[in-house]
Amino acid sequence: MLEEARVIPVVSYARISADIARDAHGVEDQHKINAETAARLGWTIVHRYTDNDLSAAKTTVIRPDFEAMLRALKAGHMPDGQPVVGVLAVADDRLTRRAGDYERFVDALTYDEGRLYADAMGPKNLYSEDVESMGLFGVVISKMEVRKMQRRARSSHRSRAQRGIPVGGKRPFGWQADKLTLHPDEAPLLAQAARDVIAGKSLHSILKEWFDADVRTVHGNKWSSRALKLALWNPRLCGWRKLNGELVRDETGVPVVGLWEPIIAPKEWMAIDALFSSRLGPNIRADGSVTDYRTPHYLLTGILRCGKPREDGTICNAPLRVSAQARLSGGYLYQCPSREMGGCGGLGRNGAKVDEYITEAVLTKLEERAAMKREVAEVWGGEEELNRLMVKQREMLQAWQNDQLSGELFFPENARMEKRIKELRADRTRHALSQQRAAEVTADVRARWDSGQLDNEQKRALIREAMHAVIVLPVERRGRAPFNPDLLKIQWRE
Repeated sequence: MLEEARVIPVVSYARISADIARDAHGVEDQHKINAETAARLGWTIVHRYTDNDLSAAKTTVIRPDFEAMLRALKAGHMPDGQPVVGVLAVADDRLTRRAGDYERFVDALTYDEGRLYADAMGPKNLYSEDVESMGLFGVVISKMEVRKMQRRARSSHRSRAQRGIPVGGKRPFGWQADKLTLHPDEAPLLAQAARDVIAGKSLHSILKEWFDADVRTVHGNKWSSRALKLALWNPRLCGWRKLNGELVRDETGVPVVGLWEPIIAPKEWMAIDALFSSRLGPNIRADGSVTDYRTPHYLLTGILRCGKPREDGTICNAPLRVSAQARLSGGYLYQCPSREMGGCGGLGRNGAKVDEYITEAVLTKLEERAAMKREVAEVWGGEEELNRLMVKQREMLQAWQNDQLSGELFFPENARMEKRIKELRADRTRHALSQQRAAEVTADVRARWDSGQLDNEQKRALIREAMHAVIVLPVERRGRAPFNPDLLKIQWRE
């Protein structure tokens, strides 16, 4: 039937990749070239397949139109029943850049007899073993070229990172189009958000303020919690940069400072890094305290712990929960959960009175520490060990490269040193967070607390900074008893 109508239905395929170098022809140019080839050969294009900005060289990338074309070729017709007997493409590398994809294409095209294939140079007989072999050889050459381009791109990225040069792409929020100069409106927002997070404010609270002020991303979209977290966790804020998940450092191990203007100080970003990194681990810390991801409504939820003795002499230690009690002056009670919920159910305290007493104790402690901080600057104690290990690591690396040290000795020892260096750097970031939080505690902390400048999340963060927990001891006699602050044992942080 096709011979009588002299209609040879084929499909056209075009692709422009998102790889290192842009293609010589855009998608529309490729389809135009295919149309000219079809007219020259007397073929009719019945459908155009297009995979725009999708790489054919990456194993993780799925090209929907390429897969749909293979299904149509194997079936011999489009989903609507329109026959298909061939394919037009500008060149083989528009179709495939991996041997596996090329073989799948040839298998689908030659699934039946008499199928056609052509590129801009003219028809090719894919039923010929020589032509198929040449096609596979072309795929191998193309793959080698892609790998060379990728290696050059990675080398370029590393070189730019080591020199502190900004990367390409869209400008980051907080900077102007040159990616070097601070944006007058956005940079202060990021700076304030960073300091609010350090002080204990949640991302949700910051987002609400940004929503009310109609703050948008550089793409004009509303901010999400994840986008804000990534923006604040980006070391670019303090002038540093990460490459493959690690800070870019010079040969001495010091982070490379970029050419752009920083928004916050390095110690502030290190505090944010410590805060967000800590949330990747378990909810329960080594000291028994609970990490706050969602801020409880009450001030001391998760901080108060039951001190009632068990039969074996240990204390219950279950975190107290809140229950509404209309008969109490404050309207709520901190109490130990039942045995079924992991507690003993045998202890409770007036919530409002406990909050009032602990608040006063914490504010007094914070004021004392604020006065001490002005006199004595706390120095992180691991700096000497970290520097010593980094020097030793460089010396061992040099000795191994000069064949003065065997690999059997170098690699195990280097692995141990890397583990210890990582631990020390993590401890330094935790110390930076503590110091930065302490810097937020000034002489006016009481006035800020009482005036409402600090929300519940920030108050709880300051409480956490001052103490590990509060052990609530049981009363000595049954029945109602007056509130006794001596039964609240505060476990202060040194």
